[in-house]
Amino acid sequence: MTENTDDLQEVEQLSDAYRRIRSEIAKVIVGQENVIGQLLIALLSSGHCLLVGVPGLAKTLLISTLANILDLKFSRIQFTPDLMPSDITGTEIIEEDRSTGKRVFKFVEGPVFANVILADEINRTPPKTQAALLQAMQEHEVTSAGQTFTLEEPFFVLATQNPIEQEGTYPLPEAQLDRFMFHVNVDYPSSDEEQTIVRTTTVTLDHRLDKILSGKEIIELQRLVRRVPVSEHLIQYAVDIARATRPNHDGAFDFIKNWVSWGAGPRASQYMILAAKTRAILDGRPTPGPDDVRFAALPVLRHRIVTSFNAEADGVDTTAIVNRLLEKVKPKG
Repeated sequence: MTENTDDLQEVEQLSDAYRRIRSEIAKVIVGQENVIGQLLIALLSSGHCLLVGVPGLAKTLLISTLANILDLKFSRIQFTPDLMPSDITGTEIIEEDRSTGKRVFKFVEGPVFANVILADEINRTPPKTQAALLQAMQEHEVTSAGQTFTLEEPFFVLATQNPIEQEGTYPLPEAQLDRFMFHVNVDYPSSDEEQTIVRTTTVTLDHRLDKILSGKEIIELQRLVRRVPVSEHLIQYAVDIARATRPNHDGAFDFIKNWVSWGAGPRASQYMILAAKTRAILDGRPTPGPDDVRFAALPVLRHRIVTSFNAEADGVDTTAIVNRLLEKVKPKG
């Protein structure tokens, strides 16, 4: 990113918008600072997010509030066992052309034709329906009856998942998990935050939210992120972290060989660098450093590592594996 006047103005605009967005979200959402930060980083990096947490932690409310603040078309899809792929992508209907009297097929767009898609409890629907989102998430397109329809930009899928209720659920396949830039864990609020939640949600309040950014402005800011320069040493660091998750990699750590069946692919290092770029300019820095990559490593890697039976027997999850990996892998140069 060249330090010209336009770029500097865009960086200032992004930093100001980021502060205003967080201020508006705080009118509705109490706490969850880390979750909100990761969600906005993913959004500005053109990535999708999977939010995992128990019911009642305002995951759905957070996503709908964000869509409202950003003045984007919002669509909520409640995933259920009987949901069909056409319920997401859309379907063809027969319509009579009044001018000719002939019957023609017309495609009726489904809820995926929006800017922000809330895929609520995404693991409650069978794999066939889950797969309906795959093409949309990767190519930002939908194919129906041999026709391909381009989705409007910007396009984000923000999915929620309940980690404790597994009966009647269908775990997401690895191919779909890999489409999510971040896996964000939503934890319980602190005692003070919970008191504030109870106090503010048991009275009548009128939260009027201001529109901060339009879709066009978001696209421009996403392009700004792509122009942020990154050193070769930092790219090497992100690649080293991703490669170190693979048990069959030369020089793999013993704990990786013992606890990991499959490691992360190249998309992990791509997302770590994109997230590092975004975090840096949101913090007012012209280029990211190792701390930015380390920050991105956990939400990027925790859903891309497949643990072995040994890890399950030892009570070790992917979060513990990534944290240990970050202690071992150091930046070069």
